Amino acid sequence: MTDFTSGLARRAANYQALTPLSFLGRTASVWPERVAVIHGTVRFTWHETAARCRRLASALAARGIGPGDVVAVMAPNVPALLEAHFGVPMAGAVLATLNVRLDAGTIAYCLRHGEVKLLLSDTEFAPVIRAALAELGDAAPVVVDIADAAVPDGARLGAIEYEDLLASGDASFTPVLPGEEFSAISLNYTSGTTGRPKGVVYHHRGAYLNALGNAVTWDMGHHPVYLWTLPMFHCNGWCFPWTVTLLGGTHVCLRRVDAASIGAAVAAHGVTHLCGAPVVMGMMLNAPAAVRAQFADRGLRMMTAGAPPPAAVIEGMEALGIALSHVYGLTETYGPVTVCAWNDAWDGRDQSERAALRARQGVTYPVQEALGVFDRETGAAVPADGVTMGEVRMRGNITMMGYLKDAAASEAAFANGWFASGDLGVIHPDGYVELKDRLKDIIISGGENISTIEVETVLYRHPAVLEAAVVAAPDPQWGEVPCAFVTLRPDMTAGEAEIIEWCRARMARFKAPKRVVFGELPKTSTGKIQKFSLRERARDGSAAP
Repeated sequence: MTDFTSGLARRAANYQALTPLSFLGRTASVWPERVAVIHGTVRFTWHETAARCRRLASALAARGIGPGDVVAVMAPNVPALLEAHFGVPMAGAVLATLNVRLDAGTIAYCLRHGEVKLLLSDTEFAPVIRAALAELGDAAPVVVDIADAAVPDGARLGAIEYEDLLASGDASFTPVLPGEEFSAISLNYTSGTTGRPKGVVYHHRGAYLNALGNAVTWDMGHHPVYLWTLPMFHCNGWCFPWTVTLLGGTHVCLRRVDAASIGAAVAAHGVTHLCGAPVVMGMMLNAPAAVRAQFADRGLRMMTAGAPPPAAVIEGMEALGIALSHVYGLTETYGPVTVCAWNDAWDGRDQSERAALRARQGVTYPVQEALGVFDRETGAAVPADGVTMGEVRMRGNITMMGYLKDAAASEAAFANGWFASGDLGVIHPDGYVELKDRLKDIIISGGENISTIEVETVLYRHPAVLEAAVVAAPDPQWGEVPCAFVTLRPDMTAGEAEIIEWCRARMARFKAPKRVVFGELPKTSTGKIQKFSLRERARDGSAAP
């Protein structure tokens, strides 16, 4: 047997810990004058961006921020948040990006739980941050204000502004790179809709690999022009701050996400790629004709996740000439972890069949190890028949380190050597996974399981329906029945009886909604419909017809 150990040790020349921080130096060296960041009238080259990130790291280090410390950011998609994805870990610290729609109490909890030492805060959010700091008292972190020109009257809470902080730093600062790649790079808090949010910890290795996974999975090529329609605070923007930097692309910042802003940015900057939940696609599809013309037939590529996109929405995007990639993931998996990898044999299918295929969650990212659907009682893999439901589970390098300060929750999530997603799905004979529901969303009516996603898919095909969500409502006879919440298109009308009959004609009658409530649907800052709020309405009777 050949000895492959003696004299073959790991050493500096043949091993370096993986970290996405390495992308910045290479890109700035190879394409120093290429535009890296666009924000309104502001432009930074890659040489300038790298220098700004090093200045941030230097300024943080000078203020005592180092390994193990947490720096939080409360900001929309502005350059400071992008720079923090490099500058904070380059100081050896851990980056915590905060959801800009959180209330003061939840923000205070996250700052306290993460033991945040310094907070970069956009002045637009001064009122909620002021209230959160008041709750923390003497335990409040140091605040640095981000004074974006788009918010000229924002209140200042800190002793220094972000640009002044950068000016105090040294552009020749040597980044603190991780000695161990399985060390924390970021802290992301879950939505906390069923209690206190959990602190999900990412490591350098996973961030590096998922950045590569995005580039390979989406076949992004060189120098993409990426529009920030996805909140950068959400799963570290699905790791795209690092992906676009790796590819020497251009980050187009978008402080406000609406159809007009998307159209204007696409037309002005030659945007090639963007990401977002199905609600963003809805904005684009339902925009005025003049706005739709700005992003139609430009070779745009869009990656979507969140709730499975309705087939009607997918068909609409294809009609605009926008190539859609459907991915699936969770905060615990660095964002996208599966993709509906397209099979050329599907090209000949009709449009509705192609849309149904594209709505599947698919197969693993190439940088993730395994994906499966399992019976929650026995732990056995379910048959690949496209019918038998089980829990979707995965494992590999783009799965979180665990939940900060919550060993019990981490152990429960990682039971049996897999990460348990809490999502119900099926696996098709071709190995593609398709979600059917969240465990907490499945409706059990008279002993029968009803997938809310299946009902929503039918609702979205009604010509008057703009948005739809289905939840369980209590029923004295059946235990639970489907209750639909529907937003109609502005120029169309439909009644409850019409909507119910539409569903009954297209699915098993027991699956059709028993009630339909019309109005605007509550959403999170990432565009997901807040079903927990709708469930409360359905339970307390405010969803009654």
